[in-house]
Amino acid sequence: MKDITAIGEILIDLTQTGKNGQGVPTFAANPGGAPANVAVAAARLGASAAFIGKLGRDSFGCYLRQVLDENGVDHSGLQESDSPTTMAIVSVDEQGERSFRFLRGADCEMVPEDVDEVLAQDSKILHFGSVSLTQGIARSATIFTARAAHRSGILVSYDPNYRPALWRTRQDALEWMSLPLPLVDIIKLSEEEMPLLVGARELETGSRILAEEHNVRLVMITLGARGVFCRWNGEGFIIPGVHVEKIADTNGAGDTFMGAVLSRLCRRGDHPLEGLERPELEEILAFANRAAALACSRSGAIPAMPTLAELEGI
Repeated sequence: MKDITAIGEILIDLTQTGKNGQGVPTFAANPGGAPANVAVAAARLGASAAFIGKLGRDSFGCYLRQVLDENGVDHSGLQESDSPTTMAIVSVDEQGERSFRFLRGADCEMVPEDVDEVLAQDSKILHFGSVSLTQGIARSATIFTARAAHRSGILVSYDPNYRPALWRTRQDALEWMSLPLPLVDIIKLSEEEMPLLVGARELETGSRILAEEHNVRLVMITLGARGVFCRWNGEGFIIPGVHVEKIADTNGAGDTFMGAVLSRLCRRGDHPLEGLERPELEEILAFANRAAALACSRSGAIPAMPTLAELEGI
């Protein structure tokens, strides 16, 4: 049994690295895609992870498969397409904050028949994000897999990472990003995304809506440098963030955090949330905050993700 199977997009992040001598922005082709990032982050931190998705039969696709392999992520569920591998152009401002533009390709073409159901069902946790909900065919494959996992008693983890450029309207995003909530046991969203999803800005109110109206068992709202707000067993609390002297790039920090949380939860056995008490959860979240902070100090998404050895030395 795998600890974590992630499903969704795997792509190339064309990440801005600076400017050349003529002032022209320069970019590096980094591996990325939020669910793939989570799988790699978890694997680097000691979890067994698998990934289900679709990429192009091109040099970028070969490279991404190699990255998963090098990081110990099972990619037997990865399918190929004649369409090009998807790319995200990630521009970074002086504060390290990101903006995205997407050139969609193979990731949009994943259909339910592409999904390795055995791989998805043989996991403690199934994780997905909302980028794969933006296109009809991939949306069907993602929701089909999440529903099957939910019916089988597998924990379902969701990151509704809102990318405005991928949705026709904000209302369209709200409709489809909310649809999977009844299937979800664990959610991680940003403070900025919460008002879109639940219509509330207050952390207590928004987290309570997710927990009480949608029955999400573990709610985590990331607060950037301030850390994370968590709701668990009817309690809301904040775990402070870790100071980063110089932020290089925030791309992938949330995915690193999520991968760290899931990897630690999976250490608890076949039923990762059962018997979980607040002190242990606080330790898990503090560990994930350290992982995200270290990722922010380096450039890229997957290339910046820490190993277990690095974190244990902090």
